[in-house]
Amino acid sequence: MSGSLLASDAVIGCPHGGRVAAAGPPAGGVRVAGAAVATAAHPYVVTGCPHTVRGVPSPCVTVRWAVAEESGVTVDGRPVLLDTSAAQCLTAAFVPQGPPVVQSAQRKVTVR
Repeated sequence: MSGSLLASDAVIGCPHGGRVAAAGPPAGGVRVAGAAVATAAHPYVVTGCPHTVRGVPSPCVTVRWAVAEESGVTVDGRPVLLDTSAAQCLTAAFVPQGPPVVQSAQRKVTVR
């Protein structure tokens, strides 16, 4: 698996246009261009998702990453998140709503 590192400054959205962000600043001392590198341990939340199902609001509220350890790159023993990492946006009832859309990631660091 290869891809660009996700860090706290990555621009990520849900499939419906909501904004995805780390629930808090990613911990750990590894930074790229001043931004903390994200790992599978970092929770992500979605805000502003306008999705409805038959007129009933059903917004994305969180992202669950299914991180493979194939890259072999870890921070504090946890796999790093890449712009190619599998993930799913979920409702409050944990209903999958589609993958997040990574609009920009740390292009200066590529994991191969």
